[in-house]
Amino acid sequence: MPNKLFLNFLFLLLYKHRVKHLSIFFISTLIVFILSSVLLLSHALQEDIKQTLKSQPEFTIQKMRGGRSVDVPLFWADGFESIEGVVDVEPRVYGEYFYEPNEHHFTIVGIDFFELAHSKKLKKIISDIDIKKFLSKPNMIIGQGVKAFLDRYHFFDYYVFRPPDRSKIEVNIYDYFPKESSLVSNDMIIMDIDLARQILGVDEDEATDFALYSPNELEADNIKIKLILQHFDTRIIQKSDIQKAYDKLFNYKGGIFLILYMIVLLTFMMILYQRYSMIQSSDKKEIGILRALGWSIKDVIVLKIGESFIVAIFAFLLGFILAFIYVFFLNAPLLGAIFYGYSNLPTDIVLNKSVDFSAVFLLFLFYILPFMAAVLIPAWRSSVIDPLEAMR
Repeated sequence: MPNKLFLNFLFLLLYKHRVKHLSIFFISTLIVFILSSVLLLSHALQEDIKQTLKSQPEFTIQKMRGGRSVDVPLFWADGFESIEGVVDVEPRVYGEYFYEPNEHHFTIVGIDFFELAHSKKLKKIISDIDIKKFLSKPNMIIGQGVKAFLDRYHFFDYYVFRPPDRSKIEVNIYDYFPKESSLVSNDMIIMDIDLARQILGVDEDEATDFALYSPNELEADNIKIKLILQHFDTRIIQKSDIQKAYDKLFNYKGGIFLILYMIVLLTFMMILYQRYSMIQSSDKKEIGILRALGWSIKDVIVLKIGESFIVAIFAFLLGFILAFIYVFFLNAPLLGAIFYGYSNLPTDIVLNKSVDFSAVFLLFLFYILPFMAAVLIPAWRSSVIDPLEAMR
């Protein structure tokens, strides 16, 4: 353990060489900031999506015709309910409604407000709603992206929909989704299922698809086989398939940044090695004086390594703190657009503050070990200088 005098001297030397370390400090901070931002944003989005998927059905059944999804007859529900392991079958009505003047679209979701058996998120949304009042006239709950879009066109209290028969249906804006749910509800509109049928042109005896709930994951394969045997013209989407697709997407995008990071880090380490290999005459005199005063080669190496280590530690902490603020308080402008992907409506996503500390620790190792390796050889070269030659 270094004594107090050694630490005092170390910080005095660090202050004296501050100009030398300043460029390395800023570049290190920038590198840590960029990769930390990617890791924090990717992990936060994955955690939010995992929480959202928990309330999703184990199976989604769509009817296919000519490679396209078409409406499903409601009588299919009787066959699905007869399958052992399926505890509930819910017909769903949803679809995209296009705003023709500029080709934006909303996602309309029709809900039977008296049969919300499994959707915890929807239950939470409507928990404070007077359902009788909501259903007394055409009402809807809209996402933040839809709100911003309608405000731009001065639809503050209602919006007029045009169903396929070209009639007009005026629907009042009852409430808004909170910003915390914008990841999944940004372009979403929730309304009564019968009203959604009218706007989307879905017949009364049909649904967009079916949601099947099964509490036992071990029965998933058997249920899937029985579903295929009942109807061959179906597409069966499992919750696990959706999770895998999201994981692949985020791992792909995060992997691209990791490759770029490794290239930049390698380049930075070469610059770092070259920078600390340049031993100036003043540095030689300092080392010569220390060696003449009785310092060993090991002591000089520890001093030089300690000097660089402090720079690296403070750069890492500053870079991570800036990344945390950038992602969770500023909502990651520019970088967020890369991970959110294309959005037809403006997004204002509020991320839950979630940090994967194991990933942060790995990032620290990937940063600090190459940094110290690049400094070690120059530190050794400077410490073995002959004292008499250095002081000349």
